[in-house]
Amino acid sequence: MSVSRNVVLFAALIPASFAVSAGQAKPSLSNLVAVRLPALGHRNWIVVADSAYPLQTSPGIETVVVNDTQLSAVKTVLAELAKSKHVRPVIYLDKELAFVPEKNAPGIGAYRQGLGKALGSRAVTRLEHEDIIAKLDEAGKSFKVLLIKTPHVQPYTSVFFELQCGYWSDEAEKDMRRAMGSGL
Repeated sequence: MSVSRNVVLFAALIPASFAVSAGQAKPSLSNLVAVRLPALGHRNWIVVADSAYPLQTSPGIETVVVNDTQLSAVKTVLAELAKSKHVRPVIYLDKELAFVPEKNAPGIGAYRQGLGKALGSRAVTRLEHEDIIAKLDEAGKSFKVLLIKTPHVQPYTSVFFELQCGYWSDEAEKDMRRAMGSGL
């Protein structure tokens, strides 16, 4: 296979809005998320993953590799989501993250502190990693998942954002369902 054919094949794997010509700067992560976010809605996901995260094969999962740090990518996604009126995130973390010892993953304590600071007072659901992967795999069969893969090299540090409707609360949905059940 010739070098030029390899380049063409590689270029075909790069998402269209993320492809760049020689000499052009790569779009920022903020720009990438801002461009994708208007098309995303409830039941879509955004994931900020570490470098060992697997390349999933569900048709709806789009993987984009970035050079941003893990915490920087999380902050960028949160900032873009905060600007959005149509979606809000339900945040999932791997339950295992709380149990990863510093001796096996130097710097993990600092990462946990930084992540806690980045997430602030937002509610977080902790599930076992395999359970979150199963949720993503299932979602990716029918809905888009934007997976942002960073060069981060610590285990169980991926952050998962399941998008919900931003202008309709869980309580509003429950109220409506109760009304439907009562015939009102």
